[in-house]
Amino acid sequence: MMKYKTASARGLFDEEVRLEKLAEQSDPLVKLRENIDFEIFRPLLEEAFFKEDRGRGGARPYDYVMMFKILILQRYYSIGDDKTEFAILDRLSFMRFLGLSLSDRVPDAKTIWLFREKLTQKGLTEQLFQRLNQALQRAGLIVNEGKIIDASIVEVPVQRNTREENKAIKEGEIPEHWQDDEKKLSQKDTDARWTKKNGRSFYGYKNHVKADQKSKLIETYAVTAASAHDSQEVENLLNQEDRGQTLHADKAYSGEPVAKIAAAYQMENHIHQKGRRDRQLTEEQKADNRAKSKVRARVEHIFGFIANSMNGSYIRSIGLARAATAIGLINLTYNMFRYMQLASTTSGRA
Repeated sequence: MMKYKTASARGLFDEEVRLEKLAEQSDPLVKLRENIDFEIFRPLLEEAFFKEDRGRGGARPYDYVMMFKILILQRYYSIGDDKTEFAILDRLSFMRFLGLSLSDRVPDAKTIWLFREKLTQKGLTEQLFQRLNQALQRAGLIVNEGKIIDASIVEVPVQRNTREENKAIKEGEIPEHWQDDEKKLSQKDTDARWTKKNGRSFYGYKNHVKADQKSKLIETYAVTAASAHDSQEVENLLNQEDRGQTLHADKAYSGEPVAKIAAAYQMENHIHQKGRRDRQLTEEQKADNRAKSKVRARVEHIFGFIANSMNGSYIRSIGLARAATAIGLINLTYNMFRYMQLASTTSGRA
């Protein structure tokens, strides 16, 4: 039997050759590295971490920007800490994106968890999100002609609690027998809630977003328990910069409370009208809703990319603070990849 040669002597440039072939296969991380200047995040990260790390002994901390890029990898590929550590060790594409060589130290799962935990404790995620958006604003990508608001459910692992435990949680209390068991309490999510959508039950949180109508970039966001009504966060999403623009949303936002908020910002109300049992929509109102949908539906592209390309409709976190970090990073990662889609018609880097 003829044997075919599959291996050859190791060369000095084998790693570079393999990476070039990966780039030819449209590695998204190459485009991400080329289009996003991650150094814009360094001042925020160093201000938050440097003084604390400098006062400690032991090994020198990993580069903060590299650690932040690891969190972006996690959110884009939807992988946990252990799998992230393995993937960095295993994938040349991950190492290239992070600026690592085969001889460099790789952060372990615990180090990755600790960095994200500190990010949560310092409330830094939203600041990093806004830092990117400042760059997007300067690039002229957020055009401020109109806004779309909507919310999407982000699921977390279901908690197996008794009826009495769930009742106490809904009332804002922690079951008494949990309070003496620190390990058990750390594994219980007392912030997530159940909700129903289209006849299905979901457990977790909601990602409320305001997006730029034209670019489909997320401008602001808010995170709540899944049971919160979509319209409750409208006032937190809008700001003075939205004054005079159009406001698009589905029928979940119809009604006087949201209409008053839109009027306060002098926004042109394009929210879908909602019928009632005793007052069905007229054919003219239905046609008006269909016309409004042509713009409002653009927000579905955002949640579609997050759910399908990033598997972002499910996270493994416990508590509102950690969920807010995870969802904030999801939104930030989405904006990075959305910018990449827009970059072909613009010049420069974000």
